[in-house]
Amino acid sequence: MEPPKPNRSHRTPPKNPGLLQLIRAKRQWHWKPTHEQLRQGFRGWHQRGYLPHFDAPNVTQMVTLMLADSFPVTRRVEWEPILGEPDDSIKRRKLEAWLDRGHGEFWLRRRDVAEVVEGVLMERNGLDFQLQAWVLMPNHAHFVVDIWNVPLSKLIGGWKGKSSRMANLVLQRQSPFWQEDYFDTLIRNREHLAKAIRYTEHNPAKAVLVKDLRAWLWSSARRRDEYGRLQWDRERGTDGG
Repeated sequence: MEPPKPNRSHRTPPKNPGLLQLIRAKRQWHWKPTHEQLRQGFRGWHQRGYLPHFDAPNVTQMVTLMLADSFPVTRRVEWEPILGEPDDSIKRRKLEAWLDRGHGEFWLRRRDVAEVVEGVLMERNGLDFQLQAWVLMPNHAHFVVDIWNVPLSKLIGGWKGKSSRMANLVLQRQSPFWQEDYFDTLIRNREHLAKAIRYTEHNPAKAVLVKDLRAWLWSSARRRDEYGRLQWDRERGTDGG
């Protein structure tokens, strides 16, 4: 489960026998798409050579996108040992902790770039999907999203494609902006959802970037009212995260 290497386009994904075995096992006992859902693009459990992914309608997912230089080759000796961790959930937590230490050019800490990326993320919110929480960190982004009738892989492809083009225009560069792959975690229940929202919105404080969550500009935390509701929660009359 290696973080994709940046700046190498048109590259065949690596063969990962352990990952293939994991995907096959999950397909045996977990959700399987119908022919109609396959036609829509929902693939259930699948992989692109790096990480396991799950795609189904009417579920909630926690997603992490990483900037292209967030795992620099020059620091490989630091993050490569994490890849030997046999437990995928532990491996993910360790890699995300490594991300929070902060590496790369931190493009998302620039107000003009973060504004563009958040704007792209919000464009179809409430139309194709519903955000439960999000945060843009200096070198990565987390969001918790309700998937409706558009596959997560298609949503991410759209977000990454448009935000890459627009961010690179601001930065006056042409190299990859996001890493090729992403993390996604299927939310199991309300308790898991609350934990995912809390993790997402507390990430800037955990990384010692701010003390007050609302002080971080690019996060759902600053948009919640005194009852913890986002705008769409208030409109529906539901409780927030």
